[in-house]
Amino acid sequence: MSVQITDTTADLPCGKVFYRDSGGAGVPVVFLHAASGNSMLWEFQIPAFIAAGYRFIAIDHRAAPRGGNSTALIHELAHRLGIERLHLLGTAAGGGAALQYALAHAEKLRSLVVANSIGFVLDSDYIEMSNRLRPAPQFNQMPLDFRELGPSYRAENAPGAARWLALSAQGQASTGALAQNGGNMDVTWARLASLQVPTLLVTGDADLYTPPSVLRMFTARMHHAESMVISGTGHSSYWESPDAFNRPVLAFIRKH
Repeated sequence: MSVQITDTTADLPCGKVFYRDSGGAGVPVVFLHAASGNSMLWEFQIPAFIAAGYRFIAIDHRAAPRGGNSTALIHELAHRLGIERLHLLGTAAGGGAALQYALAHAEKLRSLVVANSIGFVLDSDYIEMSNRLRPAPQFNQMPLDFRELGPSYRAENAPGAARWLALSAQGQASTGALAQNGGNMDVTWARLASLQVPTLLVTGDADLYTPPSVLRMFTARMHHAESMVISGTGHSSYWESPDAFNRPVLAFIRKH
């Protein structure tokens, strides 16, 4: 099918933001990319979600508005577009931003999908575990594709890994809109326990940031959440195995 996407820059009160929009009368699904990437990385989701009847909107954080307030950015853009309620899907740091938005504006969400994300949780036990899991500075000094693509994908799909890396490199310069602070609501275990938005939590079984054991921590505390682990994928499940990602995500949001 032919897919038409409009690329637009909106001048919002919180600053200028670039976003990609399919338009149409479908229920909106808003996508938030990882801090290492940009909105172009959703190329495998665009046709699937539009074919399913949804309006695809991807917010781009390459030119982050001042203050790094992603909650304000999402809220103001939805208001500008006349959107009353939406499905929100974020991956990695975009998943943390999605949780921040859900805690601040649960009434605006039909459902929430958080994929391959550390979630920006600030509880001391979680931060201590994260530091053990990804020791600094050694972890961050490893190549980006090693950290964020699973070994099976890198071994089997060199062209796909190279394309992911090329697109991701475009998003390295400015990621402030996905910051953990910047006026966004703090994410804590207690607040997540009170969140009543239907939520799907996703990770890959080879995710170095959010292995299945970490996903279980979130699922145990979020009483309105269900979870799934995508086999053979790392920190970018939506890209590494798009069919295995898209099908269950679409099935989940159809219920809400």
